[in-house]
Amino acid sequence: MNDQDRATCAALAGLLRAAGLLAWWGFALMCIAALVLALTLRSLSTLPTMGFGAVVVLGLLERYFAFRLRLDEALFDGLARNTVASLQALDQALSALGLRDAPATPHAVRPLDERLLGTRQLMQRHSLVVACQSAFFLLALLTQDMS
Repeated sequence: MNDQDRATCAALAGLLRAAGLLAWWGFALMCIAALVLALTLRSLSTLPTMGFGAVVVLGLLERYFAFRLRLDEALFDGLARNTVASLQALDQALSALGLRDAPATPHAVRPLDERLLGTRQLMQRHSLVVACQSAFFLLALLTQDMS
């Protein structure tokens, strides 16, 4: 890896750290929705119950995406700081841990651009799930009977 690749990895790791705020928002929505359901389930009408339930279910998917993004953050940070020597060493370590299938050919290395694209797509999916959580939460609040 050259200096430009390391700088790209450092920038993506920083972006992933900043996106952690979005993960906290999704987690908070899930916890609040679960608490509302636990405390007021019998007094809620159907639509708010379904809305808060959707927030909780989407929260499980959000937690998975947040976990994956946190792992990617650590890996890209390792590449940027040179604590992970190369992409090949990273692939071997991930294969040894069972987190990635072993490549068909022993020296096949997934290019950095492909890894960056995959992480960016994962960030977009995570953002979409949190946006849906927020929309369902707002829908549940707006349709709740306040009497």
